[in-house]
Amino acid sequence: MSWEAAAWLMLGGSTILLFLGLPVAFSFLVINLAGAIIFLGGEAGLVQLVRNSVSSVTSFSLTPIPLFILMGEVLFHTGLAIKVIDGVERLISAVPGRLSVVAVVAGTVFSAISGSTIATTAMLGSLMLPVMLARGYHPVMATGPIMAIGAVDMLIPPSALTVLLGSLSGISISKLLVGGIIPGLILSLVFIGYIILRVKINPELAPNSEFEEFHGWQKFQPFVKYVIPLVSIFGVVVGAMLVGWATPTETAALGAFATILLALAYRALTLDAMLKSLRGTAGVSGMILFIIVGATTFAQLLSFSGASDGLVQIITGQGWPIAVVIACMMGMLIFLGLFLDQVSMMMITLPIFMPIVQKFGIDQVWFGVMFLICMQLGLLLPPHGLLLMTMKGVSPPAVTMAHIFRAVTPYVLFSMAVLALVYFVPAVAVWLPNLIG
Repeated sequence: MSWEAAAWLMLGGSTILLFLGLPVAFSFLVINLAGAIIFLGGEAGLVQLVRNSVSSVTSFSLTPIPLFILMGEVLFHTGLAIKVIDGVERLISAVPGRLSVVAVVAGTVFSAISGSTIATTAMLGSLMLPVMLARGYHPVMATGPIMAIGAVDMLIPPSALTVLLGSLSGISISKLLVGGIIPGLILSLVFIGYIILRVKINPELAPNSEFEEFHGWQKFQPFVKYVIPLVSIFGVVVGAMLVGWATPTETAALGAFATILLALAYRALTLDAMLKSLRGTAGVSGMILFIIVGATTFAQLLSFSGASDGLVQIITGQGWPIAVVIACMMGMLIFLGLFLDQVSMMMITLPIFMPIVQKFGIDQVWFGVMFLICMQLGLLLPPHGLLLMTMKGVSPPAVTMAHIFRAVTPYVLFSMAVLALVYFVPAVAVWLPNLIG
């Protein structure tokens, strides 16, 4: 079979199955079975498929994934996340669009202590959206900031998807985790500035409402008691990686252990909460590891069939400047984000993109951070953005999909602007990772 036919079978077949609604892991399992029989030779190919599957999930580099997920699960099931919202809300007083600003700041804090974009969006949406709507906030102003900051969770460590991207692409996981910090913080600051400016121009979007004003120690108590200790976990995780004292796996273990200790210290960690956290961690981790099995074998079959080399030769043989090649890859990721989830995007594109990155000598961390921003965009892009569906799921019937699509549009544009900033100013993404020993 020619490499062209192999590419159509592997890439086209997997895409069709995904569009038909088959779960990601099963879509790639079907294609891998067919590919193993055709390209690796019947029964011997199936035996090799099993060996590849086992070796793909026994990698030590995947260990941070369940540990990062556990951190977020413990925070949400013990109720400490609600304490963070209270601590942030007391500090932010008289600013336009106050509750929207609180949502962005609280979401940024959650990004530093939780690795789940969906959990952050669902929690902020279920807790803050009813309050914002009751105080007269327009649905567009109420839902937009929550979805936008939920997507930023992917960029700021700890992030399970970042670990998955590093593992599948071969990019340094520690540098990739650190590389998303500055772009993520830039996005958070831009969101806050936009909310304040937008509400100043049109105060009806977020009417001023009375709120309980705290003074003295009462104002700072929840922040000092809950927010600072929890954010210190982020400081330990990132600091240990920056100075080279610990690997991502070791820092993830340290972060999970510190989160559990804090929950015990606050007397919030009950047996029921711990069991729910472990069940949630096992469920999400199992799904991710099952997907990794499919992704690794899929990439190997593409390479063995000659499809990867053939596609890379076509792209690199056009004589295009490196900047144009990178821009085309980012454009393809944004386009795929309209239809596919983030894991599917990685599985389909990385076997083709990474050989191109290596052939051209492109900085892998820089490319990886831009890849993360494109995946973050995919969470927000209509019509199938995962966070759009999450927001609709926790919203009252009065909030329509039209409201949600309108709400997310400016934040999508801001994310594209930050992608362009990283593209033209690589130091935004690589300065911090370059500090790692």
